Amino acid sequence: MGTFKIEGGQALKGNITPQGAKNEALQILCAVLLTNEEVKIDNIPDIRDVNKLIEILGNLGVKIQKLGKGSFSFKSDDLHLDYLQSEKFKEEGASLRGSIMIVGPLLGRFGKGYIPKPGGDKIGRRRLDTHFEGFINLGAKFRYNKEERFYGVEAPNGLKGKYMLLEEASVTGTANILMAAVLAEGETTIYNAACEPYLQQLCKMLVSMGADIQGIGSNLLKIVGVKSLGGCTHRVLPDMVEIGSWIGLAAMTKSELTIKDVSWDDLGVIPNTFRKLGVQLERKGDDIYIPAHKDGYEVASFIDGSIMNISDAPWPGFTPDLLSIMLVVATQARGSVLIHQKMFESRLFFVDKLIDMGAKIILCDPHRATVIGHDFQSQLKATTMTSPDIRAGISLLIAALSAKGISTIHNIEQIDRGYENIDERLQAIGAKITRVS
Repeated sequence: MGTFKIEGGQALKGNITPQGAKNEALQILCAVLLTNEEVKIDNIPDIRDVNKLIEILGNLGVKIQKLGKGSFSFKSDDLHLDYLQSEKFKEEGASLRGSIMIVGPLLGRFGKGYIPKPGGDKIGRRRLDTHFEGFINLGAKFRYNKEERFYGVEAPNGLKGKYMLLEEASVTGTANILMAAVLAEGETTIYNAACEPYLQQLCKMLVSMGADIQGIGSNLLKIVGVKSLGGCTHRVLPDMVEIGSWIGLAAMTKSELTIKDVSWDDLGVIPNTFRKLGVQLERKGDDIYIPAHKDGYEVASFIDGSIMNISDAPWPGFTPDLLSIMLVVATQARGSVLIHQKMFESRLFFVDKLIDMGAKIILCDPHRATVIGHDFQSQLKATTMTSPDIRAGISLLIAALSAKGISTIHNIEQIDRGYENIDERLQAIGAKITRVS
């Protein structure tokens, strides 16, 4: 198990460029299974979860060629579908939640798809019902082997388009159903579809491959199935969650940072949500400039004077992946804020680590935490921690970089699942962080 040693309290300075978006890459990589022609993808992040999915694709028979840093070509013209029911796949697929999205394209193209019950972050229940109900609506038959925890969907007579209203605007569920529907017979309508930029990117890629999709960017998608799809070239967006992480890092460490090439138009409410905590940031071209907050930052209040409430919501609301960052930033703000995690019930349980560091946090219940900011009058104290998941892990890392003394973070493999070479990139802007085996 890997460990980070962090000497906190250092002001950072310089430029940092966000990696490609993890959540988009996982969807885009699964979409290469929809065609037997070559697909080229640029800006793929070099992180554990993405690399694991690329390895699974290779074992499935996809021809993979690395063209350069973050650039790959994929060709799925001779797949080994028997691998899907092998013990090796059951082990590999179960360790990666994103592997669930290979089912949709395989079902659409070959009439069958299988997946072991996937793992992922320990952040509460994350149901797969939306995925499989969508496949059933398209005409597939579902089966689940309870003993082996193995899912299967089969449509030997092909899929047929249908109107469906999703119970929840699941990002991966929408992506999976969409990838099955592009090769189904007739028209499919998906209402209450997720519309995150990652989903929009997937739709744009599929259209460039020959798919017929209307309503991109909205929660109402209409797909007219086509016989086959061709190859394409696609570039992954910069990771909005990493961009938010660097904004939070700059504020907490009173650092002057420029985040390069952020694709501002795809950030939605993220910049303004940080401004609610008093964090100053400026748009310079397609970069974000954050000045050193020498005098701290002050939480805004609502018009009626009530306490600021920051909560997550499906896009275009604030992404739940950044709520833990907001919570950490709030610990040194001037004022108080209520953090309301609506979409997952276990994502706030890492706050006990912050309390150990001296943060003033009241955990109201699994979904809500009230943070009373220190206004930098009392610096967080270094401590020893263990990263429970990706987003809590980066939040604890930011806290450690702002704390007084040397902190230790164990189980950093969780952080590596979502952040590329994070120690080296932080060292380049002045952070004192060391990776220990």
